[in-house]
Amino acid sequence: MHALRQITPARPVRVPTLSAGIVGRALLAVLAFSLLTVQVMAQDARPGTAALRLRGDVTARGDVLTLGDLVEGASAEVALRPMFRAPALGATGTIQARRIADAVSALGLGDVETGGRAQVSVLRAARRVTQPEIEAALKRALESGQGLDVRNLAVRLDGESPVLLAPIDLNGPASALDVSYDPRSRRIAALITLGERQASLRITGQVMEIREVAILGRSLNRGEAVTAADITIERRPREGTPADAQGSLGNLAGQVAQRGLSAGAILRSGDLAAPDLVARGEAVTIVFDTPGLNLSLRGQANESGRLGASITVTNPVSKKILSATVIGPGRVSVGPSPAMRQASAALDTPVLQR
Repeated sequence: MHALRQITPARPVRVPTLSAGIVGRALLAVLAFSLLTVQVMAQDARPGTAALRLRGDVTARGDVLTLGDLVEGASAEVALRPMFRAPALGATGTIQARRIADAVSALGLGDVETGGRAQVSVLRAARRVTQPEIEAALKRALESGQGLDVRNLAVRLDGESPVLLAPIDLNGPASALDVSYDPRSRRIAALITLGERQASLRITGQVMEIREVAILGRSLNRGEAVTAADITIERRPREGTPADAQGSLGNLAGQVAQRGLSAGAILRSGDLAAPDLVARGEAVTIVFDTPGLNLSLRGQANESGRLGASITVTNPVSKKILSATVIGPGRVSVGPSPAMRQASAALDTPVLQR
């Protein structure tokens, strides 16, 4: 048999009545949570407060540094706010990181992560118009205003390499205005400008006529041959350049030095000459060639000579000294005497029959 269990009646659940205190505490809790949520959302929605970080060294392209130039993480609108003045064109300056942080904080944008940097270096970008561009502008002015052929002209500017600094966005060519030129002294003065005189520099200088000259690249001893690699062509002022300076490579390669020449020297006429084809004391072939007669014999050169040079040779049989012309390596030509040439010509002339 199973034991019977007593049935216990269920007790009814007691529901407490809402009192004024309970309702008040619940309302206070909901209100506090709502205020906290609103504050967090407002902070997240505030422009420029999300993880502002200090940039590294920057390059300024204008007169003013904006917030976006100096820090990362700012919204597009806030990034355009001007903060500091940029250095002068082409110059470099520094801004303390503390000053940047204070300026950002004054705008109500919160703190800036500096990454341990104490300062930021700022370089002002600039276009540099140097001597080649200035010279090109002066040449254009001389060609159009003075009618000069500027292909063989150069301009030596006064001072130590004057440079015109201009904003980076001025991309047009430099122009020379208010040009003053004296043909006798060849002095020139002008105003070099960019854009609508947005950047300008007044310069003076000397116009020089230039010419091409051959420059020796290495030292040569007397009798040493020169190669094409030993010679370069440079443009030098005509004043101070020897009048007989060689102006082109021409047939200089293969010629030999007639005296000792130093590296960097301007090659002049007579410094180089064709090599000797016959050496003094050398055994040569003497050629005697006349109409109807061609003879050759061995002889000895009494002096050296290049192609076409007149030298004397000795006939080893008769010991007679002959005047000859160098016609090739180890070969000289001995022509007949004027009387023999006249006789030969008379024999070759046909006789008219009467």
